[in-house]
Amino acid sequence: MRKIIKVVSFFIVIGLLSIPLANYCVDKKTEGKLYNNVRDIPYNKVGLVLGTAKYLQNGSVNLYYTYRINATLQLYKAGKISFVLVSGDNGSTVYDEPTTFKEDLIKGGIPSELIYLDYAGFRTLDSMIRAKAVFGQSNITVISQEFHNQRAVFIADYIGVSAVGFNAKNVSSRYGFKTNIREKLARVKVFIDLVIGVEPRFLGPLIEIK
Repeated sequence: MRKIIKVVSFFIVIGLLSIPLANYCVDKKTEGKLYNNVRDIPYNKVGLVLGTAKYLQNGSVNLYYTYRINATLQLYKAGKISFVLVSGDNGSTVYDEPTTFKEDLIKGGIPSELIYLDYAGFRTLDSMIRAKAVFGQSNITVISQEFHNQRAVFIADYIGVSAVGFNAKNVSSRYGFKTNIREKLARVKVFIDLVIGVEPRFLGPLIEIK
């Protein structure tokens, strides 16, 4: 029993230490690659907006979604991107993040033919790998909130994609409390996934963005 307790305690300690270590590595590796001002960010052909639900469970509009839409429109209208790739979850016939994003981006002034949809962006890791393997992008601008951009740009660097992040407006600490907690753990999982070579759920033939 004592040996079991020692082993369990060891893994608990390692787990607790991995959280600040993973977060430090992600923050450090992405320094200088994230932008808040549209005037400062370099041009990339494609802006990759990472999906999320438009509505919360209580029926109100998800601010993460709204702010990502606004950020994408900012980049396009400033001439900092020429195409938009929306990567999100389309896990069922009644849940389709990419198409919802597309509809609102069109309403905002981006022509339909300049918007490409990745229906298999079930996770950030999937979105980044598919942006390279399926959509052929080796340089890309990621669009999401800062904490999410950091993780996405970190993954991009690991898989050989030159990425910068444009930070959509963030939400209040109270509004995003649960999301921020999940993000700490998600960064640990990223290290595990990359080390063991986890692949996206789906890949597929090359889709040329032009």
